[in-house]
Amino acid sequence: MGVVVQKYGGTSVGSVEKIQNVARKIAGRYRETNRIVVVVSAMSGETDKLLKLAREMSKKPDPRELDVMVSTGEQVSVSLLAMALKDLGVPARSLLAHQIGIFTDNAFTRARIQTIELDMLKKVLENGEVAVVAGFQGMTDDKDITTLGRGGSDTSAVALAAVLKADVCEIYTDVDGVYTCDPNICENARRIDKISYDEMLELASLGAKVLQTRSVEFGKKYNVPILVKSSFTDEGGTLTTMEDEDMEKEVVSGITYDRNEARITLLGLQDRPGIAATVFTALAEENINVDMIIQNSSADGKSADLSFTVAKGDYEKANEILKKKACELGARDVVGDTSIAKLSIVGVGMRSHAGVAARMFEALSRVGINIIMISTSEIKISCAIDQKYLELGVRVLHETFEMDAPLTAEAGS
Repeated sequence: MGVVVQKYGGTSVGSVEKIQNVARKIAGRYRETNRIVVVVSAMSGETDKLLKLAREMSKKPDPRELDVMVSTGEQVSVSLLAMALKDLGVPARSLLAHQIGIFTDNAFTRARIQTIELDMLKKVLENGEVAVVAGFQGMTDDKDITTLGRGGSDTSAVALAAVLKADVCEIYTDVDGVYTCDPNICENARRIDKISYDEMLELASLGAKVLQTRSVEFGKKYNVPILVKSSFTDEGGTLTTMEDEDMEKEVVSGITYDRNEARITLLGLQDRPGIAATVFTALAEENINVDMIIQNSSADGKSADLSFTVAKGDYEKANEILKKKACELGARDVVGDTSIAKLSIVGVGMRSHAGVAARMFEALSRVGINIIMISTSEIKISCAIDQKYLELGVRVLHETFEMDAPLTAEAGS
């Protein structure tokens, strides 16, 4: 029997009672195989409390010291879960990143895993113990503590599954899988049984909160199937895996959205080579990511308007940077809008089905929703729209692409 890697998120271990429930779940699995690695997040809300405490101490906390502090949340949860397992008669050992040897780069608060040593984990598993590993954290070659960014425990789990050559990485959370859209908006949203890595990457990057983007990238790179399940029920689940023919039969697999969008437009820019590079270089130097981009040239070809979107948290800073550069860029004005949202459809079936964009745009126009900006990839179409129409847009697209209809055996359900 191969190694089983499981990950439990903050809501799954948010209280003593929930940790005991997780321990019982692991104990049941332990009776089937004693080669189990469990990755655990901090208890729900704990990381936010620690970040708030840091900001009370310093307006701009030092990133190294911030990682030292926020990594303690996972230290608490792994020790509590190990205690709960031992009380059930299951041998267990809690392990922190530095004890295992999870090495990262030195980008504090957003570090990336580089190598993982296996000696300690193999020793624990050979002793028949459950390895209860702190997610989200790593260490540099200089033994400084690092963290992997929000959702980093997903990445920890998939990375461990990759190096241990596990058959599957099970991600347990407060939902029973990935849905065709947000069930809070569409009551007829359907749970997806199986989804490709590429589709899941698009959904995660476009606002879906079920899996962290980097964990899916790891899964795709090392071909680790990722099973998302609920900690509170044995039913359901969504498997993220390699693309197959069944997946292509569905034109659209999921609809997602992001309210965290703002638009900036530079009016009357000089229409000459290098202007766009100057704009986006200035933003990149301040670590501001740009999403959707549109440029419209004037009829005489002498000026252009450049529009793009950024995260709302970066809007004020980006606006300030570009207003200072307006004269250098020859811009007549810099204007913005924080009342937009991004609405997206995703599906590998788009590669082999024509007219998907036309159906999407016609459906939105039918209910009076104006499209402000558009971006596409091979398996995704995103539109910026007025935020007040977002939920209506989600519902009408879900209906247009018949996503609440029961899947038949032929459709690969």
